[in-house]
This record gives sequence, C-alpha cells and structure tokens, in this order.
Amino acid sequence: MPFKRFLPLFIFAGIFVAFAVGLTLNPREIPSALINKAAPEFSLPPLQGDGIGLQTADLNDPDHIIIVNFFASWCGPCRIEHPALEHLGKTEGVKLFGIAYKDRPSHSLSFLKSLGNPYAKIGADLKGRNAIDWGVTGTPETFFLKDGVIRYQHIGPIHEVQMEEILAVIKELQQ
Repeated sequence: MPFKRFLPLFIFAGIFVAFAVGLTLNPREIPSALINKAAPEFSLPPLQGDGIGLQTADLNDPDHIIIVNFFASWCGPCRIEHPALEHLGKTEGVKLFGIAYKDRPSHSLSFLKSLGNPYAKIGADLKGRNAIDWGVTGTPETFFLKDGVIRYQHIGPIHEVQMEEILAVIKELQQ
C-alpha cells in the first residue's frame, strides 16, 4: 500500500517531465503535416469586389515555384518581413500569392498601399477557416509549393538575413 501513498508524486513528476521536454522544443522546427502533400482545396474572395481572389488552381503552375504567404495588417512581424517578400516577389521563376488572414479587406488594402504590394494575387480568409486547413499557427507563415505540392514551410517572419537560406530552398525546388 505504500505505492498508493506516492502515486500523486509520481503523476506530478510525469507531468513535470512532459512540460519540461515541451518547453525545450522550438515551434519553428516542428514539421508541417502537409509537407509533400497537395495544397488544401480552397477558393477565396479578393480583397476588393466580387469573384475569386485566389484558389487552389492558381497554385499548380509547372513553370513557377509558388509561395503562399499568410499575412495581416494587424500583424507586427508581417511589417518586418515585407521587404523580404518584395524581394521574393521579384525573383525569377517565382509567383508570390498572399492570403489576408482574419483581416478587414480595407485594412489589408491600406497595409499594402503603405508598404507596397508584392503579391501576384491575394485571397481574403476573413474567418480563418482556410488557415486551419493549411495548419497555420499564426501570421506570418509562408509555404513554398512546386506543382501544387507543399515542399517547405517557414513559420514566422522571413528576415532579410534569411534570404540566402530561402533562395537556396527556391533554387533546390527549381531543379
């Protein structure tokens, strides 16, 4: 019966170890469940007007590496990464698409007007349901696709100092 006496201590120790291990993990290094899988099916409205702003068919372009960036006007890190996105949007063999995540279209448009619009197309994910399908944990988050298949995911802002790494990923996907 002495085991029952120490049972709460063993349970507490087990929970403590689980939390301690969890705190050592870097969420940016957790691989996406969508890597090497086709992009989720979606059709998003544009920021302005009616019709389709961005849809799954746009992501299947054999001549380009497709980059899909989830952003929002209220997202501070999205402002920080904007110069890197402008660079990526001008990269040869790349198409950059944006998905405005849980943002008012007028706010997204003002954000892009003030910083510049690096996106070829933009879809409005007003309720965030599309982001859930993509496994987005927060903004900004960026996916790199080849032939409609997600090949790489970058969680958090892309800084200018990371451009060498990002361009290497693009170059590898182009081969």
